[in-house]
Amino acid sequence: MREKPYRSIVKSISWRTVGTIDTMMIAWLVTGQLEFAVTIGGVELFTKMFLYYMHERTWNRIKFGRIDDSDIEYQI
Repeated sequence: MREKPYRSIVKSISWRTVGTIDTMMIAWLVTGQLEFAVTIGGVELFTKMFLYYMHERTWNRIKFGRIDDSDIEYQI
């Protein structure tokens, strides 16, 4: 089963939302500066979203660990 590209886009946006909030919270705890934490989160939001999308599309082309439903033989 293959996935359409827009599925990867939606998955990357939802995952980056979670990941960016996490990054900002960690940066805020480490630096104590909310503005700096938001800047770090803003930068990594776009870079990691792009990297995740490329990673997802690459894995979508790899057959490793997939079972093709058309290859299953049924006994009747």
